Amino acid sequence: MRLRHRTQRAADGQLAGIGIADALLRLLEMVLAAEPTIRVRAWDGSEAGPADAPAVDVRSPDAVRYVAQEPNELGLARAYVGGLIDFEGDVYDILRALPFHDDEHQHARTLTVRQKAELATVVARTAGVGRAPAPPPEEAVVSGRRHSKDRDRTVVTHHYDVGNDFYRIVLGESMVYSCAYWRAADDPAYGLADAQRDKLDLVCRKLGLHLPGPHRLLDVGCGWGSLLLHAATTYDVAAVGITLSEPQARLARERLAAAGVGDRVEVRVQDYRDIDDGPYDVISSIGMAEHVGEEAYTEYAAKLLTLLVPGGRLLNHQISRRPGPKREGTSFIEAYVFPDGDLLPLATTVGRLEEVGFEVRDVEAMREHYAQTLRAWVRNLEAGWDRAVELTSPGRARVWRLYMAGSALGFERNRIGVNQVLAVKPPAGGASGLPHTRDWLAGS
Repeated sequence: MRLRHRTQRAADGQLAGIGIADALLRLLEMVLAAEPTIRVRAWDGSEAGPADAPAVDVRSPDAVRYVAQEPNELGLARAYVGGLIDFEGDVYDILRALPFHDDEHQHARTLTVRQKAELATVVARTAGVGRAPAPPPEEAVVSGRRHSKDRDRTVVTHHYDVGNDFYRIVLGESMVYSCAYWRAADDPAYGLADAQRDKLDLVCRKLGLHLPGPHRLLDVGCGWGSLLLHAATTYDVAAVGITLSEPQARLARERLAAAGVGDRVEVRVQDYRDIDDGPYDVISSIGMAEHVGEEAYTEYAAKLLTLLVPGGRLLNHQISRRPGPKREGTSFIEAYVFPDGDLLPLATTVGRLEEVGFEVRDVEAMREHYAQTLRAWVRNLEAGWDRAVELTSPGRARVWRLYMAGSALGFERNRIGVNQVLAVKPPAGGASGLPHTRDWLAGS
């Protein structure tokens, strides 16, 4: 008890006589374990920090209470999503000034006795007595066994059933919610729709849909049907797509019917674990495996292997994290964007595919492409901000802007990556059935 009183008095002395904005700046330093290069403007009109730095407005003592409850990025995210913290100017400038994306800064920090005492003093000086509000309604609430079918369906509903019209604002008319392929990024006339078309065609070519068939395609996690639509209209294939989102499936069917290919492309609301109508000649899994979870990944890989004919191909497109231990605590993205999502190192993904019997034939890293894609989505969201808020909520629009902008910086800084892995189910005799060079792959 004597040590606690001594550290409390030291904290009181260090903060005595400073304004609320100065105390808030010190709070950020403790939470970030680094000195933020921002200017803080408090609800009482006080300001602190460099005059030319990006400015953050802290609008209510409840923002402090959120951070006191969760002294990490989750606490700050709750305050931002709830509208208690806001900023002016470029979202990327703010995120660069708050180093959440540096490897050494963890989601959840373990504060020392002295830091806890100082934190309590800051909260008392700025927010007084009071409990933090309930988390914003945009925060996910999930229960049940992790990666059970029911829980996975709840998670997908949280993320994807925001509304097709909202996603159309963000994604554009291509309605592709995965990394684009910017083949002509330096051409000012080349935009997001072009890059997404080229990504879809890259996937089709890696699967060999332009080579002699047959080519019965399964698209696992088909979204709004964009890959199915491209494969059916460009390469004349029959296909099945699955998703856990009923609104996605409904729009996908409408798009396919409008293109005149609804008679040979089926879209189901179905868990990948329940598919029983194989074999398929080729399987695409684009931006879906991040939802599978590390503990279920071997089951996922084995299931796809059983669904392929011998010599059949899998194109697995998946976000990855850097090697090393997982970051601790609940992140903003886990709480608000992808509950139960799991990013694996590329070596883990390749290893699991090989362990169940796949032969990995080609790997392409595309992280710079995803950074550019995310920046395009952020521009779309900001341009359609009022309509996006009308369709969802101010908090939901804030979630998407924060997660997409933060992810763009993560890809640019090589904190996360994205890779296309082409694998084959080896036939008897061992021949892969693939051409001997990469010349047949688009973009080579």
